[in-house]
Formats: sequence, structure tokens, C-alpha cells
Amino acid sequence: MNGVNGKSEYVFKVASEPWELEEIFRLNYETFVEELPQHEENPSRRLIDQFHDENTYFICVRGNELAGMVAVRDKRPFSLDRKLGSVDEYLPSGLSLCEIRLLTVRSERRNGRILQGLLSLVAKHCVDNGYEMALISGTTRQLSLYERLGFEPFGPIVGTPEASFQPMFRRLETLDDDFKGRLHRSVEEHSAETVNLMPGPVSVHPDVQRAFARRPESHRSPAFVAGVQRVKDRLCGLTNAQHVEIMLGSGTLANDVIAAQLSLEPGRGLILSNGEFGDRLLDQATRFGLEFDALQEPWGQPFDADEISNTVAQGHYAWMWAVHCETSTGVLNDIALLNRLSTETHAKLALDCISSIGTTPVDLQGVFLASGVSGKGLASYPGLSMVFYNNEVQPRPDKLPRYLDLGYIANKGGVPFTTSSNLLAALASALDVLEPAQRFDDVEERTRELRDGLHAHGFTLLARDEVSAPAVITIVLPPDVDSVELGERVENAGFALSYNSDYLRERNWIQICLMGYLDDADLEPLIPTLEREYAPLRRTVAAQT
Repeated sequence: MNGVNGKSEYVFKVASEPWELEEIFRLNYETFVEELPQHEENPSRRLIDQFHDENTYFICVRGNELAGMVAVRDKRPFSLDRKLGSVDEYLPSGLSLCEIRLLTVRSERRNGRILQGLLSLVAKHCVDNGYEMALISGTTRQLSLYERLGFEPFGPIVGTPEASFQPMFRRLETLDDDFKGRLHRSVEEHSAETVNLMPGPVSVHPDVQRAFARRPESHRSPAFVAGVQRVKDRLCGLTNAQHVEIMLGSGTLANDVIAAQLSLEPGRGLILSNGEFGDRLLDQATRFGLEFDALQEPWGQPFDADEISNTVAQGHYAWMWAVHCETSTGVLNDIALLNRLSTETHAKLALDCISSIGTTPVDLQGVFLASGVSGKGLASYPGLSMVFYNNEVQPRPDKLPRYLDLGYIANKGGVPFTTSSNLLAALASALDVLEPAQRFDDVEERTRELRDGLHAHGFTLLARDEVSAPAVITIVLPPDVDSVELGERVENAGFALSYNSDYLRERNWIQICLMGYLDDADLEPLIPTLEREYAPLRRTVAAQT
């Protein structure tokens, strides 16, 4: 199967071709002789399973390459029967059993999506055949992974110290909705999936997908209006803001609404910029005819606290406007400092929190205005934007267009215009899934581990560790490696990074963003994949010179 631009994609299927079986024997050898020394070496470097004729093999292929495989059989004795004695001594009686074996993904392709695709085929096979429980020998190196997949240990560990395995079972009648949902996706859907590490749109939880697929609802219905209020309450609780209004549009709309509100304020403002999105605030302020000064730093550099303090003290500004998480660079600007200066000087503070809400704690108490969106850190679909505020606002029909009048929106109960019930339901579900403390810890830990790994492998990161934002890592490539070519290679290998924005292309940068719904297993192969796809580009340039 060929994908966009003729690129080969992953295909999931039952093995049937002679070449596929031959590749299974070779991958079996690589995994269970060379990686896990469970069997003796042999000169052919092929390992034919003892139950080969009884196995049903499910495989993932990409062109003529076998990327992963797993086998299922239901004839007794199982391999675990031979290792433990009868497994019946450990399990409830009378159940229809199958055994899952030889689960492996080629080392350079260890992408969580491949594992998901293989197990979805296995799950459908189990349901179609009426199995009630599946058994597996889980390598002790990956017990946490098997437990996340719902397997429970039973009996003693078997094998050798070099290749030890924990017998485990999975009750198939307890498959959760997420797993059941995957059964009904086509193989073609799985073949196109990659790990989404973009800043948006982001990968979403299965519950969010199901909520979005509900039948559309009138934005005038009492149920919809009540749903809007519930979502607004959740957003205010998450950010410590008093009020929020939700609008149908992107983050640009939210910032235009903020610019509209600032146009009602007497006096001059100060806009801070150290990246693309700070520069966009300057552009939006200019388009609204706002009177302001600009304090700019080079992209990737944080603001100097003394310089900001001196500038604000001398400027007698009515308002300040800045970006919290500068997505273009991965710098997290210090809003605690800005909030303190706002309090000391009575300059009202406006913030772009589009890439920070949902990825890191954001406290908007005392902040005049702040923008957010549904499709980044909150891990829902794009299409809803929001403006948070802490003061009462009034409609200004004499000054502002209706669609940009925050007071008009608030006065109409937050639903003055047609709004997508599907997007609202998805956002409500994303907020239900979100557990803020755990979410923030996970994003911070994953980002730190990735940054440490990238540093160790010699990649240059733009933002310094001490000012880096959770969820955004910008990699600065040398001039002889083209960011677009590397981004395409990594995407074809299973990871969608950010590299196509004009500002990234111009600077030869690529970005890893951890804003969506991700699993730790999705990220394990990322750095080896980057390194593998990066190396030949350097070698090609070296050969040419």
C-alpha cells in the first residue's frame, strides 16, 4: 500500500505469502535468539516455531519489510502447559482459552502504533472465535507494558535468567471500550497511523473521539447551554480564572478578541515578544490600531527580569501582553514575574496561554485576559477558542464587531452564535479524562527524559533546560541537514513531528510536541528513530564534500 507522495505505509494482515513466512522465521530468530537468548544460535539465522503449523500469524508489513508479528493458537498443550505443567491448575475451569505468542516488533520500528495494530487484529480474532481468556508469556523486561494492556500475572516466572518470562492472562470479556472500539477500525486505518507529536491537531483519547461522533445538537437547546456552562466551570477550575467564554474559531480569534478588549483601555501598552507568536501579538495589536511599545528578545532567549522590570517601571503602561509558552521556540516565559509587575504597576496583564493550558500549571488569578484553545494541551479537537477574564465585561456595540465583543458574548450567556455541539462534547470529554496533577507530571517527565536523551545523542536544543517549556522541544539542525527532509523521513518511520511551518523551515528547525494523548510506549523508539534517519543525511553531505 502506498501513502501520500508514494510513501510506503504500514499494513496489518494475516500472514499468507511465502516471503512473509520466511521473514517471520528471521524476525523470530532476531528476537528469541539474539535479543532474548531463549534458543540456540544456528548458521541459517532462521527460527521456525515448534507450533508453526498451528499458529495464526498476524503481521505488520511496510513494503517488503516485516515490521512486527504475533501468533495465536488454541490447541493444547500450550507452550505454557509445557513450562508450568497444566495451566488449568492456576486458572478458572471451563473457559475457552487461546495462547498469544511470538509478539515482537522489529527493534528499529518499535512504535506503539504498530503494537496497537497487531493487538487489534488479535482481539478481533479472539472475539470472532469465542475465546474467553488469552494467555501470554510476558518477558520480564516489559511487564509494565503487558499490565497496561490488561494482562495479569499468574504462576511462577519461567525460562532462564537471560530470558525470563512471566505467565499472564487477559480476561477477554473485560475488554474495555477503547479496545473494543479498535476492533472495528479497518486495517487501512491502522496502516496510516503514526505517533502524533505535532503542536496541533493532536492525538485524542478514544473517549474524546466517541464524544465527537455523537449526533449534532442545537446550540439553542437547554442541554447544550447547560453543557457549555459545565465546560466553562471546568476550565475556570483548571486555571483559577473567574470567567471564560468559548468561541468557534482558532487561537487567532481568541487573541483578536483580547486585542478588541485592549482597544477599549485608555493608555499605552507593552507587548513582549521572543518568538513567532509574540510577533503575531505585535501584528494583531497593529491591525487594531493599539498604541504600544515592544520589548523583543532573540528567538529562543527568555526575557531578562531586570530589563522587563525597568521597562515597565519607566513606561507607565496601562496594559501588558505576552505569550506564556512560545510554541515556536519551546521557551516558557515567566508569567509569575509579569503578574507581580502587573500588580505593582497596575498595568493590566493579558496572556496568550494557547500552548500552556493543559500541559503545565497555569494560574490566571488576577490576570486581565488570557487566550486558550481546545486542540493543543487540552487534547481535544481544534476549532474552539476561549478567553479567560477576571473582571465584569460589558457589550460595546459602539466600538466592536459583534463576533469580537467579549461583553456581548458574556451577556448572551456564552452562546450568542452557532457553536458545534460535537466540538463542545469532545472538549467536555477531554476535560473529564484530564487529571491535571498526573497530566502535568507526565508531560514534564517525558519532556525531561527526551531532552536528556537528545542531549546525550548530540542534538542541539534551542531553549535552555532551565527555561524550556513542558511539551515543546525545538531541535536546531546543522546547515547541512535539511529539516524538511529529516522530518519527512521520521514521519515515514512512524513519528509526525512539526517541521512544515514557515518559521521552522526558514530556521532549519524541527519540533517534538507532547500536547496530545500519548502512551509512554509510543515514545520509546523516538530517539533511536531520529538518530537512524539523521545519520544518512550527515553521511550523504560528507560524501559530497
